[in-house]
This record gives sequence, C-alpha cells and structure tokens, in this order.
Amino acid sequence: MFHKEGHKIIVITFMLVVAASLAVNHFVAIEWLRIGLLVGIMILLVLILQFFRNPKRNFTLNEAQVLSPVDGKVVVIEEVYEKEYFQDKRLQVSVFMSPLNVHVTRFPVGGKVSFSKYHPGKYLVAWHPKASEENERTTVVVKSEQFGEVLHRQIAGALAKRIVNYAEEGQDVSQSSESGFIKFGSRVDVFLPLDAKIDVALNEVVKGGLSVLAHK
Repeated sequence: MFHKEGHKIIVITFMLVVAASLAVNHFVAIEWLRIGLLVGIMILLVLILQFFRNPKRNFTLNEAQVLSPVDGKVVVIEEVYEKEYFQDKRLQVSVFMSPLNVHVTRFPVGGKVSFSKYHPGKYLVAWHPKASEENERTTVVVKSEQFGEVLHRQIAGALAKRIVNYAEEGQDVSQSSESGFIKFGSRVDVFLPLDAKIDVALNEVVKGGLSVLAHK
C-alpha cells in the first residue's frame, strides 16, 4: 500500500523507468553496461516505492501515553527552551528518518489542534542543531486531556523539498491518525511538559503510532 502523497511521483517514476529501460536496450550494445544500467534503473524504482509505502498497522491508543509520530531513530532527548509557541522549557524528543523509513507523520496525542503553522526555510541536514529553527518546517500543537498541549514539528532535511501538513486549527484529531507527510529525509521534534516520563533512549529505533515516547 502506498501513500496518496506518492501516487503522482510513483506514476512519473514508472513512466521514466520504462522509457529509460527501452532506451538502454536499444542504444547500449555493451552487455555488462546495459545490465548495470538496467539494474540501477530498477533500484531507483524500488527506492521510490519503498519511500512512499504506507503499511497497515494495528494501533493501540492510550491517551496517558505520547506515541512516536514517525518511524526512525531517537537522536535528541533533552530539556530545552521552546521559543516559537510555549516560550518556556519543555522536554524535547527528536526522531530522525532516513530515506528508507516510512515518512507518514502521525499525531502523538489526540485532542484539539490549537496551533498549526508552516514556515519556509533552509534545507540543512536534519540533525543540524539549527535545523529546528531555520529549515522548512511545520509546527502543530494538540491539546490533550492528559498532557495539556503537546507540540510536534516536522522538519525538512537536506533531501526534503516539501512538507505536507494536514492539521488545521480547531480540528479534533485522534492519536496516531495522519498529521502529514515529509518527502525524502527529515526529522520530527516532539515537545512535552517537563513532568512527562520518557520511555525511550538515544539511538532507539521507534515506529510511528506504535512506540511510546513518554507517559504520565
């Protein structure tokens, strides 16, 4: 199953793969070179399909937990000053996604969307310290009964050129439902209240909508 954000790209890629394969077979006479080019073309198609996959998952919702919004690896766990929305100290948990991860972004908690904003910006590598403030990004805040307001921020990486955000202010959302999509490599930061109990460790691999980042 592939995500709707990838349908157009997949169709275009498939057409290009077919055209390129026909051209290679017609114009390249050297056997080893032709085979190498065809293998390379197929690898490109597989990578595109891999990137836009959207596997079905059985979610167990629990509003006393904050779930990971994305697949990837935990790269930051620290107390920081969040200055865009809260303007106070929060616990930040950041998950880095490689191009091979599923790139669907999910709401870490359910509740009402109290803030949603898109910021154009740079395309620094996603793990750069200033990526959270200078890269293309979206900031979404959901007010939940258990945790109060929880902020998650989609951050474009060096390869990402478009962030899709589905959250609208005033909207009621369910935990683990789709919040957006980031194309080609990225990071998501989650900002939690200071009394949240963290359930993950640095470099831990997490799954979007399944892995627990924190609890009350």
